[in-house]
Amino acid sequence: MFCPDCGTWNRSAARTCGQCGLVLPQIPVAIDAPDHLITSLRQATGQRYRIVRRVGSGGMADVYEARHHMLDRPLAVKVLHSHLSREPEMRVRFKREAEAASRLLHPFICSPLDYGETDDAVYIVLPFISGGCLADDLAKTRTIEAPRAARIAAQVATALDYATRQGIIHRDVKPDNVLFDADGNAILTDFGIATAHFHGRLTAGGRAMGTPHYMAPEQAMGRFVDGRADLYAVGVMLYECLLGATPFDGPDGYAIGYKHVHEMPTPIERVAPHISRGLAAITMRCLEKAPEKRFQRGHDLAEAIYDWMGTEGVHDAPPVRGSRPAE
Repeated sequence: MFCPDCGTWNRSAARTCGQCGLVLPQIPVAIDAPDHLITSLRQATGQRYRIVRRVGSGGMADVYEARHHMLDRPLAVKVLHSHLSREPEMRVRFKREAEAASRLLHPFICSPLDYGETDDAVYIVLPFISGGCLADDLAKTRTIEAPRAARIAAQVATALDYATRQGIIHRDVKPDNVLFDADGNAILTDFGIATAHFHGRLTAGGRAMGTPHYMAPEQAMGRFVDGRADLYAVGVMLYECLLGATPFDGPDGYAIGYKHVHEMPTPIERVAPHISRGLAAITMRCLEKAPEKRFQRGHDLAEAIYDWMGTEGVHDAPPVRGSRPAE
Protein backbone atom coordinates (compact mmCIF):
# COMPACT_ATOMS: atom_id res chain seq x y z
CA MET A 1 0.00 0.00 0.00
CA PHE A 2 1.08 3.60 -0.55
CA CYS A 3 1.58 5.67 2.62
CA PRO A 4 -1.24 8.26 2.88
CA ASP A 5 1.24 10.81 4.28
CA CYS A 6 4.46 10.61 2.21
CA GLY A 7 3.30 8.38 -0.64
CA THR A 8 5.98 5.71 -0.17
CA TRP A 9 5.01 2.19 -1.20
CA ASN A 10 4.98 -0.36 1.63
CA ARG A 11 4.22 -4.07 1.73
CA SER A 12 0.76 -5.17 2.78
CA ALA A 13 2.25 -6.78 5.91
CA ALA A 14 3.96 -3.55 7.02
CA ARG A 15 2.64 -1.88 10.18
CA THR A 16 4.46 1.44 9.75
CA CYS A 17 5.77 3.34 6.74
CA GLY A 18 9.43 2.52 6.06
CA GLN A 19 10.10 6.13 5.01
CA CYS A 20 8.26 8.41 7.45
CA GLY A 21 7.27 5.99 10.23
CA LEU A 22 3.54 6.70 10.00
CA VAL A 23 1.35 3.95 11.40
CA LEU A 24 -0.36 2.55 8.31
CA PRO A 25 -4.10 1.89 8.24
CA GLN A 26 -4.82 -1.79 8.62
CA ILE A 27 -7.35 -3.46 6.36
CA PRO A 28 -9.32 -5.98 8.40
CA VAL A 29 -9.17 -9.48 6.99
CA ALA A 30 -11.49 -12.21 8.13
CA ILE A 31 -9.67 -15.28 9.39
CA ASP A 32 -12.40 -17.82 8.76
CA ALA A 33 -14.19 -18.30 5.48
CA PRO A 34 -17.84 -17.24 5.41
CA ASP A 35 -20.21 -20.16 5.83
CA HIS A 36 -21.84 -19.61 2.44
CA LEU A 37 -18.45 -19.79 0.69
CA ILE A 38 -17.46 -22.97 2.53
CA THR A 39 -20.77 -24.52 1.52
CA SER A 40 -20.34 -23.36 -2.06
CA LEU A 41 -16.81 -24.76 -2.27
CA ARG A 42 -17.88 -28.09 -0.80
CA GLN A 43 -20.64 -28.36 -3.35
CA ALA A 44 -18.34 -27.29 -6.19
CA THR A 45 -15.65 -29.83 -5.27
CA GLY A 46 -18.00 -32.73 -4.56
CA GLN A 47 -16.93 -32.76 -0.90
CA ARG A 48 -13.37 -33.75 -1.89
CA TYR A 49 -11.80 -30.95 0.14
CA ARG A 50 -12.38 -29.69 3.67
CA ILE A 51 -11.90 -25.93 3.94
CA VAL A 52 -9.99 -25.09 7.13
CA ARG A 53 -9.36 -21.32 7.21
CA ARG A 54 -8.49 -18.31 5.10
CA VAL A 55 -4.74 -17.73 5.02
CA GLY A 56 -4.43 -14.80 2.63
CA SER A 57 -6.13 -12.42 0.24
CA GLY A 58 -4.95 -10.63 -2.89
CA GLY A 59 -6.31 -8.40 -5.59
CA MET A 60 -7.91 -11.27 -7.49
CA ALA A 61 -8.52 -14.08 -5.03
CA ASP A 62 -8.69 -15.39 -1.49
CA VAL A 63 -6.55 -18.34 -0.46
CA TYR A 64 -7.79 -20.98 1.96
CA GLU A 65 -6.02 -23.79 3.71
CA ALA A 66 -7.81 -27.07 3.04
CA ARG A 67 -7.34 -30.81 3.35
CA HIS A 68 -8.13 -33.64 1.00
CA HIS A 69 -10.92 -35.68 2.59
CA MET A 70 -9.62 -39.09 1.56
CA LEU A 71 -5.86 -38.54 1.69
CA ASP A 72 -5.72 -35.94 4.50
CA ARG A 73 -3.22 -34.02 2.38
CA PRO A 74 -2.82 -30.31 3.15
CA LEU A 75 -3.85 -28.14 0.21
CA ALA A 76 -4.44 -24.52 -0.71
CA VAL A 77 -7.62 -23.46 -2.50
CA LYS A 78 -7.41 -20.18 -4.39
CA VAL A 79 -10.87 -18.71 -4.93
CA LEU A 80 -11.56 -15.85 -7.34
CA HIS A 81 -13.29 -12.91 -5.64
CA SER A 82 -17.05 -13.19 -6.13
CA HIS A 83 -17.38 -9.81 -7.85
CA LEU A 84 -14.64 -10.78 -10.31
CA SER A 85 -16.11 -14.22 -10.96
CA ARG A 86 -19.10 -12.47 -12.53
CA GLU A 87 -16.84 -10.96 -15.21
CA PRO A 88 -16.25 -13.32 -18.17
CA GLU A 89 -12.73 -11.96 -18.88
CA MET A 90 -11.63 -12.53 -15.29
CA ARG A 91 -12.93 -16.09 -15.37
CA VAL A 92 -10.96 -16.70 -18.55
CA ARG A 93 -7.81 -15.16 -17.03
CA PHE A 94 -8.16 -17.25 -13.88
CA LYS A 95 -8.59 -20.43 -15.90
CA ARG A 96 -5.58 -19.52 -18.02
CA GLU A 97 -3.50 -19.25 -14.87
CA ALA A 98 -4.43 -22.83 -13.99
CA GLU A 99 -3.82 -24.04 -17.55
CA ALA A 100 -0.42 -22.39 -17.84
CA ALA A 101 0.92 -23.41 -14.43
CA SER A 102 -0.47 -26.95 -14.64
CA ARG A 103 1.86 -27.63 -17.58
CA LEU A 104 4.90 -26.72 -15.48
CA LEU A 105 6.19 -29.74 -13.58
CA HIS A 106 9.24 -28.42 -11.76
CA PRO A 107 10.45 -28.65 -8.13
CA PHE A 108 10.61 -24.84 -7.82
CA ILE A 109 7.15 -24.15 -9.29
CA CYS A 110 3.82 -24.52 -7.51
CA SER A 111 1.65 -26.36 -10.05
CA PRO A 112 -2.17 -26.62 -9.69
CA LEU A 113 -3.71 -29.96 -8.82
CA ASP A 114 -7.31 -29.18 -9.73
CA TYR A 115 -9.56 -26.47 -11.17
CA GLY A 116 -13.29 -25.99 -11.07
CA GLU A 117 -16.08 -23.45 -11.41
CA THR A 118 -19.74 -23.07 -10.65
CA ASP A 119 -22.10 -20.11 -10.79
CA ASP A 120 -20.91 -19.09 -7.30
CA ALA A 121 -17.23 -20.08 -7.15
CA VAL A 122 -14.19 -20.36 -9.39
CA TYR A 123 -11.21 -22.04 -7.75
CA ILE A 124 -7.77 -23.55 -8.19
CA VAL A 125 -6.43 -26.27 -5.89
CA LEU A 126 -2.69 -26.11 -5.16
CA PRO A 127 -0.20 -27.85 -2.89
CA PHE A 128 -0.01 -26.17 0.52
CA ILE A 129 3.45 -24.57 0.83
CA SER A 130 4.09 -24.22 4.54
CA GLY A 131 7.18 -22.02 4.84
CA GLY A 132 5.69 -18.58 4.26
CA CYS A 133 6.82 -16.19 1.53
CA LEU A 134 9.73 -13.87 0.82
CA ALA A 135 7.56 -10.77 1.23
CA ASP A 136 6.79 -11.75 4.84
CA ASP A 137 10.48 -12.29 5.58
CA LEU A 138 11.39 -8.89 4.12
CA ALA A 139 8.62 -7.25 6.17
CA LYS A 140 10.11 -8.76 9.33
CA THR A 141 13.84 -8.34 8.74
CA ARG A 142 14.00 -5.75 5.91
CA THR A 143 17.03 -7.49 4.35
CA ILE A 144 18.01 -11.11 3.67
CA GLU A 145 21.54 -12.39 4.25
CA ALA A 146 23.50 -12.57 1.01
CA PRO A 147 23.97 -16.37 0.80
CA ARG A 148 20.27 -17.05 1.28
CA ALA A 149 19.25 -14.21 -1.06
CA ALA A 150 21.56 -15.62 -3.74
CA ARG A 151 20.16 -19.14 -3.39
CA ILE A 152 16.57 -17.83 -3.62
CA ALA A 153 17.43 -15.89 -6.79
CA ALA A 154 19.14 -18.92 -8.32
CA GLN A 155 16.20 -21.21 -7.61
CA VAL A 156 13.67 -18.72 -8.99
CA ALA A 157 15.86 -18.20 -12.07
CA THR A 158 16.00 -21.96 -12.59
CA ALA A 159 12.20 -22.15 -12.40
CA LEU A 160 11.85 -19.28 -14.86
CA ASP A 161 14.26 -20.89 -17.30
CA TYR A 162 12.08 -23.99 -17.34
CA ALA A 163 8.86 -21.95 -17.71
CA THR A 164 10.32 -19.93 -20.58
CA ARG A 165 11.32 -23.10 -22.40
CA GLN A 166 7.69 -24.20 -22.14
CA GLY A 167 6.61 -20.90 -23.74
CA ILE A 168 5.40 -19.23 -20.53
CA ILE A 169 6.48 -15.78 -19.28
CA HIS A 170 5.48 -15.08 -15.68
CA ARG A 171 5.37 -11.22 -15.79
CA ASP A 172 4.75 -10.81 -12.04
CA VAL A 173 7.88 -12.12 -10.30
CA LYS A 174 8.02 -10.48 -6.85
CA PRO A 175 8.60 -11.46 -3.19
CA ASP A 176 4.87 -12.06 -2.62
CA ASN A 177 4.97 -14.80 -5.27
CA VAL A 178 8.01 -16.62 -3.87
CA LEU A 179 6.98 -19.20 -1.29
CA PHE A 180 9.17 -21.51 0.80
CA ASP A 181 8.76 -25.18 1.43
CA ALA A 182 9.62 -26.86 4.74
CA ASP A 183 13.31 -27.05 3.74
CA GLY A 184 13.54 -23.39 2.74
CA ASN A 185 13.56 -23.93 -1.02
CA ALA A 186 12.02 -21.12 -3.09
CA ILE A 187 8.81 -22.04 -4.91
CA LEU A 188 7.47 -19.72 -7.61
CA THR A 189 3.71 -19.29 -7.69
CA ASP A 190 0.88 -17.11 -9.09
CA PHE A 191 0.89 -17.25 -12.89
CA GLY A 192 -2.23 -15.06 -12.98
CA ILE A 193 -0.94 -12.64 -15.63
CA ALA A 194 1.50 -14.99 -17.34
CA THR A 195 1.60 -15.09 -21.12
CA ALA A 196 1.76 -18.43 -22.92
CA HIS A 197 2.37 -19.24 -26.56
CA PHE A 198 -0.74 -21.44 -26.60
CA HIS A 199 -3.03 -18.61 -25.43
CA GLY A 200 -4.44 -15.78 -27.50
CA ARG A 201 -4.06 -12.19 -26.33
CA LEU A 202 -6.42 -10.89 -23.66
CA THR A 203 -4.64 -7.67 -22.78
CA ALA A 204 -4.90 -4.77 -25.21
CA GLY A 205 -1.62 -3.73 -26.78
CA GLY A 206 0.29 -0.99 -24.96
CA ARG A 207 -1.15 -1.85 -21.55
CA ALA A 208 1.43 -2.58 -18.86
CA MET A 209 0.68 -5.66 -16.77
CA GLY A 210 2.52 -6.46 -13.55
CA THR A 211 3.63 -4.88 -10.27
CA PRO A 212 5.30 -1.47 -10.87
CA HIS A 213 8.29 -1.96 -8.55
CA TYR A 214 9.35 -5.15 -10.36
CA MET A 215 8.60 -4.29 -13.99
CA ALA A 216 11.33 -4.37 -16.61
CA PRO A 217 11.53 -1.16 -18.69
CA GLU A 218 9.97 -2.80 -21.74
CA GLN A 219 7.18 -4.17 -19.56
CA ALA A 220 6.49 -0.75 -18.03
CA MET A 221 6.11 0.64 -21.56
CA GLY A 222 3.60 -2.06 -22.50
CA ARG A 223 5.91 -3.58 -25.10
CA PHE A 224 6.51 -7.21 -25.99
CA VAL A 225 8.33 -9.07 -23.21
CA ASP A 226 10.24 -12.33 -23.08
CA GLY A 227 11.99 -14.27 -20.34
CA ARG A 228 14.56 -11.53 -19.86
CA ALA A 229 11.85 -9.30 -18.34
CA ASP A 230 11.32 -11.92 -15.63
CA LEU A 231 15.07 -11.97 -14.96
CA TYR A 232 14.98 -8.18 -14.50
CA ALA A 233 12.38 -8.78 -11.78
CA VAL A 234 14.67 -11.34 -10.14
CA GLY A 235 17.35 -8.65 -10.11
CA VAL A 236 14.95 -6.24 -8.41
CA MET A 237 14.18 -8.88 -5.76
CA LEU A 238 17.87 -9.59 -5.20
CA TYR A 239 18.61 -5.86 -4.91
CA GLU A 240 15.78 -5.52 -2.38
CA CYS A 241 16.98 -8.52 -0.36
CA LEU A 242 20.49 -7.09 -0.12
CA LEU A 243 19.65 -3.42 0.48
CA GLY A 244 16.19 -3.47 2.05
CA ALA A 245 14.53 -1.42 -0.70
CA THR A 246 13.68 -1.78 -4.37
CA PRO A 247 15.80 0.21 -6.86
CA PHE A 248 12.97 2.63 -7.64
CA ASP A 249 10.04 4.05 -5.70
CA GLY A 250 7.50 6.79 -6.32
CA PRO A 251 4.06 8.12 -5.43
CA ASP A 252 2.28 5.95 -8.01
CA GLY A 253 2.78 3.23 -10.56
CA TYR A 254 3.38 5.66 -13.43
CA ALA A 255 6.22 7.43 -11.58
CA ILE A 256 7.86 4.13 -10.70
CA GLY A 257 7.56 2.87 -14.27
CA TYR A 258 9.12 6.09 -15.57
CA LYS A 259 12.17 5.52 -13.36
CA HIS A 260 12.55 1.94 -14.58
CA VAL A 261 12.66 3.27 -18.13
CA HIS A 262 14.75 6.44 -17.71
CA GLU A 263 16.80 6.29 -14.49
CA MET A 264 19.73 4.12 -13.42
CA PRO A 265 19.55 2.25 -10.11
CA THR A 266 22.01 3.31 -7.43
CA PRO A 267 25.00 0.94 -7.63
CA ILE A 268 25.07 -1.51 -4.73
CA GLU A 269 28.75 -0.89 -3.97
CA ARG A 270 28.00 2.80 -3.41
CA VAL A 271 25.44 2.27 -0.64
CA ALA A 272 26.54 -1.15 0.67
CA PRO A 273 30.27 -1.65 0.14
CA HIS A 274 30.20 -4.68 2.42
CA ILE A 275 28.22 -6.66 -0.18
CA SER A 276 30.43 -8.91 -2.31
CA ARG A 277 31.37 -7.19 -5.57
CA GLY A 278 30.68 -10.39 -7.46
CA LEU A 279 27.11 -10.66 -6.20
CA ALA A 280 26.59 -6.92 -6.69
CA ALA A 281 27.74 -7.23 -10.32
CA ILE A 282 25.33 -10.12 -10.94
CA THR A 283 22.46 -8.09 -9.49
CA MET A 284 23.26 -4.96 -11.50
CA ARG A 285 23.53 -6.96 -14.73
CA CYS A 286 19.98 -8.18 -14.19
CA LEU A 287 18.91 -4.52 -13.96
CA GLU A 288 20.31 -3.44 -17.31
CA LYS A 289 17.79 -1.37 -19.30
CA ALA A 290 18.41 -3.20 -22.57
CA PRO A 291 17.32 -6.86 -22.48
CA GLU A 292 20.32 -7.94 -24.58
CA LYS A 293 22.68 -6.72 -21.84
CA ARG A 294 21.05 -8.86 -19.13
CA PHE A 295 21.47 -12.57 -18.59
CA GLN A 296 19.77 -14.16 -21.57
CA ARG A 297 18.41 -17.21 -19.78
CA GLY A 298 17.51 -18.10 -16.23
CA HIS A 299 20.06 -20.90 -16.44
CA ASP A 300 22.79 -18.32 -17.14
CA LEU A 301 21.81 -16.29 -14.08
CA ALA A 302 21.63 -19.34 -11.82
CA GLU A 303 25.00 -20.57 -13.10
CA ALA A 304 26.59 -17.17 -12.40
CA ILE A 305 25.23 -17.21 -8.84
CA TYR A 306 26.45 -20.75 -8.16
CA ASP A 307 29.86 -19.87 -9.61
CA TRP A 308 29.99 -16.88 -7.26
CA MET A 309 29.04 -19.07 -4.30
CA GLY A 310 31.80 -21.53 -5.20
CA THR A 311 34.42 -18.80 -5.65
CA GLU A 312 33.49 -17.13 -2.37
CA GLY A 313 33.20 -20.40 -0.48
CA VAL A 314 29.57 -19.64 0.31
CA HIS A 315 27.48 -22.57 1.53
CA ASP A 316 23.77 -22.11 2.13
CA ALA A 317 22.19 -25.41 1.19
CA PRO A 318 18.86 -26.46 2.68
CA PRO A 319 19.08 -29.23 5.29
CA VAL A 320 18.96 -32.81 4.08
CA ARG A 321 16.30 -34.76 5.92
CA GLY A 322 16.30 -38.50 6.41
CA SER A 323 13.24 -40.72 6.40
CA ARG A 324 12.12 -43.04 9.12
CA PRO A 325 12.12 -46.75 8.37
CA ALA A 326 8.71 -48.16 7.54
CA GLU A 327 6.95 -49.71 10.50
